[in-house]
Amino acid sequence: MHVVGSSSSQDFRFQVPSLDQAAFLLDFDGTLVDIAPTPDSIVVPEGLPDTLRRLRAACGDALAIVSGRSIDQIDHFLGDIPFAVAGEHGIAVRHRPGGPIERAALPQMPQDWFAEARALVAAWPGARLEHKPGGFVLHYRAVPEAGAALRKAAENWVKDTHGAFEVQTAKMAWEVRAAGVDKGYAVSMLMKSAPFAGRKPIFVGDDVTDEDGMAEARRLGGIGLRIPTDFPNPTAFRAWLTTLVEGEN
Repeated sequence: MHVVGSSSSQDFRFQVPSLDQAAFLLDFDGTLVDIAPTPDSIVVPEGLPDTLRRLRAACGDALAIVSGRSIDQIDHFLGDIPFAVAGEHGIAVRHRPGGPIERAALPQMPQDWFAEARALVAAWPGARLEHKPGGFVLHYRAVPEAGAALRKAAENWVKDTHGAFEVQTAKMAWEVRAAGVDKGYAVSMLMKSAPFAGRKPIFVGDDVTDEDGMAEARRLGGIGLRIPTDFPNPTAFRAWLTTLVEGEN
């Protein structure tokens, strides 16, 4: 373990493993890239792809993206840069480039929830319904006043499912999803096989949905870092990553 510094704007000091002993498992939105008004409008900053490629080389390929997005979406933005990708908050995991996507077994969500969700979102212009294989997300970034009503509806849907489904808090959104499969599950799955096995996981995220990943990384002897607690914003985190890989040269 050694102490590393970060950017000129703030001196971050963490006890992190040397890169030849570390595995990096990184969230995407709000961590590697800045949050945008819509999921499709995010911008991959210039220089980030090169930093991630250098990071992957320095840590022996042990670089994964662990996101709420689908694996296809991560591929669209980052291509073959990460070695592994976990999508949909851990429901889908691809352990290596070109490998099969493994999907966790999930309970079937009642179809009437989708119809009710569509009607609810339509009643709040600016709200948006995002379908996912394991459920759906109610976004209210464009209409903050809808947040309470959307949350109440989501909680009503899941309350009689005996814990099979849950409401996950996200940034300006509520996700209705199967319980028991989360980013912590994804971290545990990824860390079982090469090139991650035997390394110390470093998980970095920015949201409530990332806390399970942070906790699992710590349980496995690594560390969990969060924006804005440990870094003020994604820009500072990207600068820290750059400093990290430059320190290896």
